[in-house]
Amino acid sequence: MPARTPVSVPLLPPELAAGQPKPRRGDPLARRAGRALRRVFASSPAAETAAVTQAAYAIQQPVTTGRQIAVTSIRGGAGKSTVAALLALTYAHYRPDPVLAVEADPALGTLPHRLGAREVRWSGSDLAEIVDPAMLITDLTGYLLPFAGGGWLLPGSQGSIGTRLDLDTYRVVMTSLRRHFAATVVDCETLPAEVARTALVTTQARVLVTPATPEGVAATRSVLNWVGGLHPGLLPTTVVVLTHSSPDVGLDVRKAAEHLGAGGAAMLPLPYDRHLAAGGAIRTELLGERTREAAARIAAEVMDRAVAREPGRRPAGSPQGAHPQQVVHPPGQAPVIPQGAVPAAPHVTPGAAPVAPRPMPQPAPVYRPTPMAHPAPAPYPAPASYPAPASYPAPAPYPAPMPSPAPTPRPAPQPMAQTTPRPVPQPAPQPVPQPTPRQTPQSPQPTPATPPPPADPTAPDTRSPFDGGPIRRSDGGADQ
Repeated sequence: MPARTPVSVPLLPPELAAGQPKPRRGDPLARRAGRALRRVFASSPAAETAAVTQAAYAIQQPVTTGRQIAVTSIRGGAGKSTVAALLALTYAHYRPDPVLAVEADPALGTLPHRLGAREVRWSGSDLAEIVDPAMLITDLTGYLLPFAGGGWLLPGSQGSIGTRLDLDTYRVVMTSLRRHFAATVVDCETLPAEVARTALVTTQARVLVTPATPEGVAATRSVLNWVGGLHPGLLPTTVVVLTHSSPDVGLDVRKAAEHLGAGGAAMLPLPYDRHLAAGGAIRTELLGERTREAAARIAAEVMDRAVAREPGRRPAGSPQGAHPQQVVHPPGQAPVIPQGAVPAAPHVTPGAAPVAPRPMPQPAPVYRPTPMAHPAPAPYPAPASYPAPASYPAPAPYPAPMPSPAPTPRPAPQPMAQTTPRPVPQPAPQPVPQPTPRQTPQSPQPTPATPPPPADPTAPDTRSPFDGGPIRRSDGGADQ
């Protein structure tokens, strides 16, 4: 363990952290509304899905060992840390394996700010003192900072002014962490710093960030010539990112791509984005649509070149970038130029001395050993004759069976004496009782009703008209 355990230090003072402005969207409202209308009336979902699928296929392709990607620039303020943060966020979003972002520019780098870190405790120098090859990834993540998407961040310092990263410290950290992370994005110092030069040579892919200005393109062309002079296989694995710092840039992107991609390097633009220009933590949901598409294309192109086994050869099915696909020819065989095609002239820097063409390497003679003459195999000897089996004596005959004795006759059975059977007494018959007829009850006869006595005709009828009586008139008489 180190002699001193560092304490957490905030990246921004409390008064600055509380006064940060609200993050802006990358696209203005008018552009977002116009894009929504185009999607409704004149959209092509199949083309959009195919482009996203093609980029995701290149980003998610498997790797056998950890791929390390160095991001550097020719001067400060070109957007180097911004491009490194976009690559780390894109790889962490698409890839299921661990992704690491390393800040190798502790003096001027802003990678922790861009990835949303608030405090810094362990730096690369502290980790170099305690790292052990026997450590597991679960042991290492305790010294790292997580960021959005599931990635991990290793800061370069705690924000001290003038902090430098030692070359030995860089080598120890990168060698120890390589086997634990599938993709490692290194935010290097600006060229020609020592760590940046080492990272350009030791990583599998490199990204040069340059501003979209004529002087920036010219300076990047000089850097590409220097990189190609170090090793011819470095340029085919190099990607140049042209960053736009304002919405209106007068630089012709096509001419810049032709000028920068002459040696095999790819050139991809990163458009202007209001969210990126405001600084602070990058929130992918606030980025403009063109910025997200450009970040996916850059990440796919870089990963595609990082996994290429031979310079200039690309895996099958990977998306094509802005550069023509390189073709590798067998040693000793001249390239075949199609009929009517004009071979491209090599790029020559104005004022530079002509470079003599390199001799074509001759193939080494193939060693074919002369087959040795083997003697014919000797015939196997005939099997030895086995002796005849010894004769065994015949078995003795079994003795004759002894005669069984004659059976003794049994005496005849004697007849049994005749006995008179006893009479069995019979029970006396019992009289069967006869059923008594049941008396049927006689229903009572109805008594005839006595007719009422005849009424007296002379008696007055006092019945009510409702009971059948006569109706009385008002004069006292009765109606018949």
